Amino acid sequence: MNVDVPASRELAGIAELAARATGDRLRTAFRSRPEVDTKRDMHDPVTEHDRAAEETIREVLGKETPGSIVVGEEGGAQGSDGDIRWYVDPIDGTANFAVGLPFFCVSIGAVAGGEVVAGVVYDPVRDEMFSASLDGATCNGNRIESKGAARDETAVVATSYPSPRDLAAGREVTLRRFGDMVDAFATVRRPGSAALTLAHVAAGWVDVAYDSSINAWDITAALLLVRQAGGTYLPLGAEPGVPDHMAPGYLACVGGFDLAGSVMAEITGARP
Repeated sequence: MNVDVPASRELAGIAELAARATGDRLRTAFRSRPEVDTKRDMHDPVTEHDRAAEETIREVLGKETPGSIVVGEEGGAQGSDGDIRWYVDPIDGTANFAVGLPFFCVSIGAVAGGEVVAGVVYDPVRDEMFSASLDGATCNGNRIESKGAARDETAVVATSYPSPRDLAAGREVTLRRFGDMVDAFATVRRPGSAALTLAHVAAGWVDVAYDSSINAWDITAALLLVRQAGGTYLPLGAEPGVPDHMAPGYLACVGGFDLAGSVMAEITGARP
């Protein structure tokens, strides 16, 4: 299915509608210290609000795009074999949400023909809606431009690296690489939400972002935000032919950043 610019804008509008439908619930529940369950392990939390928000999003998407497939973090893939496939993370940054740290978001991305064609990242605490279509990227309706630092020594990098999986794969090498990042960058941060971090790269509020282990629902919307705002998003670790939103890692930066001269090129093996 080929999606043109008007259709892309329409899909972005639908994603905005679905994301905003969760806002009141998430703001009300925030800092209520909800009960936390775990999925794979103690590093993978989930709350009743993740599940409820995803159901709300599914209802809106099902109504607005009947027949589409919705792939959610909590409920998996549901729907018929439609032309549009939605990737939904109802709360990206659940660990932050659960304890009251105000850095989490709702992420909804639309894929058609294997390409990301629309997406939104919604920060309910700040009521900031980052929206991307084939027509560009905005925050609360205002165009955003991904620009910031040009080199490591003046840049802020945000990452979840090293994850427990990274450490298990080789603790000494992993910690040495992390040390190289700390030495090279002006500031290293671990915010806890890949989607919202990438939205901030798109807006020019974070210069570089890196994750070695993510899922499609984490970054489908956000990768389009970065690219449509003029930043760089490089998928990492995927087999040839795998769509960018399905890659298990990424490296992103603002437009004009010297990625080739960055320590991240050496750490990740990525080339601009």
